[in-house]
Amino acid sequence: MLIWLFILSTGQHLFLPLNQSIGMELAAHGQTGKRLGQFSAVANVAAIIGSFFILIGFKFFNLNFRMSYLAAFLGFMAVAALLFMMKKDEPVTVKMKFQFRREYKLYYWLTVLYGTRKQLFLTFAPWVLVTVFRQKTQVLATLLTIGGAVGIFFIPVLGKAIDKLGEKIILASEAVLLVFVCLGYGFAKNYFAETTAMLIVFSCYILDQMLMAVSMARATYLQKIAVAPEDVSQTLTMGVSIDHVFSVSIAVLGGFIWIKWGYQYVFLMGAVIAVVNFFSALQIKTQARKR
Repeated sequence: MLIWLFILSTGQHLFLPLNQSIGMELAAHGQTGKRLGQFSAVANVAAIIGSFFILIGFKFFNLNFRMSYLAAFLGFMAVAALLFMMKKDEPVTVKMKFQFRREYKLYYWLTVLYGTRKQLFLTFAPWVLVTVFRQKTQVLATLLTIGGAVGIFFIPVLGKAIDKLGEKIILASEAVLLVFVCLGYGFAKNYFAETTAMLIVFSCYILDQMLMAVSMARATYLQKIAVAPEDVSQTLTMGVSIDHVFSVSIAVLGGFIWIKWGYQYVFLMGAVIAVVNFFSALQIKTQARKR
């Protein structure tokens, strides 16, 4: 099981920086956020389809995890076949290496904060729904479907907002909202009736999905401050590595805090990270490079 998860994760993480690099290269000048938003909207359509089939399958057709993974296997094989059928362009050799540049130090720091924040959503938010509020698989699938549906319209608007308002405002706004999301996850049950608390957490889960798309702003920020165009791809790749070092670390720390003091303190830590993210985002200064 662990071997197959490792292989899946390797493929996903090879694609992460590549997806954003391709999107920015295909964007017209001044419309990078818009293009990345369109890419994310298409991905959301696929997420909706997958979540919908999980919801229907588990609720009405006795679908189990083995059958789900078999369907995913067939889907990946179909994608692989389509990729092999693509017409290859003339490759352009680019020197790729891990490097740290002083000019990108704020980008690296924002990536650290994103990695820690992301892991709270991926690991601990679903665990709150499952263990604290005792929700089933189909409920999580429903929330993912709703979030995906909203994202089809929200994410392209977010992309345009990045182009119009700039990365500083978008990233700072995300941080403010994340403070309330973390407090909602951690303390809704302490201060509200069971049903109301559950609805608050559901809302936080969907809003959290939307805010994950703000990672586009970090990519467009990097593009604007890049010393050389070829730095973008390799720095995005470096960003993924930095992101994961800290996301894995925060998962271990968060698990310890959950067991020792309770899940509320995991999300209180998340709120503190969001506050730090807010003040860090205010340090952003950009000057779009000419294309």
